Amino acid sequence: MSKASAAHPNRIVLATGNLGKVKEIQQILGAQAIEILPQSHFAVPVAEETGLTFVENALIKARHAALHTGLPAIADDSGLEVDALNGAPGIYSSRFAGEDATDTQNLEKLLQALSDVPEPERTARFQCVMVFLRHAADPTPVICQGTWEGSILRAPKGSNGFGYDPVFWVPDQNKASAELEAAVKNRLSHRGQALRLLAQTLRLQT
Repeated sequence: MSKASAAHPNRIVLATGNLGKVKEIQQILGAQAIEILPQSHFAVPVAEETGLTFVENALIKARHAALHTGLPAIADDSGLEVDALNGAPGIYSSRFAGEDATDTQNLEKLLQALSDVPEPERTARFQCVMVFLRHAADPTPVICQGTWEGSILRAPKGSNGFGYDPVFWVPDQNKASAELEAAVKNRLSHRGQALRLLAQTLRLQT
């Protein structure tokens, strides 16, 4: 059966407990009368991310949420790739300094690792892979990717955002990600790109 013939999902579980992500996704998909519910609404346990790529981890989380709820599911996996570190921290971005590392600890480890790297070689990008599954056994998931190019500063700037935002320099804005207004960041960011692509794809298939 083609996706185009699938029934329009009016309730989708989001494989996260992050209410900020739920709100962001609801704003973009809201025009389609789709209700986005966090997996915490159903007491879904956190999935073990055993994949070696963003795609694998996103699929693991989406299938896990769909299996536990019986609903279509959306999941994303995202992170920072630094060229001078051969793509690290990558899928380990949220735990770069250890399993229970804080944002500050991850930032400090990143800046230390790049302390001797000159400006022209500090290129980096945020990656986001977002997937949609109609059900836990969906053999043809929708997979969307967003990429946000930039470079790594030598010290944090700004107080907006989270994670690596304070050290991610956005050249065309002449600001760090953490200095951008939310509307601007959502328009430019890797997650915003992947979300809009997912929303467009779901519209085409319903």
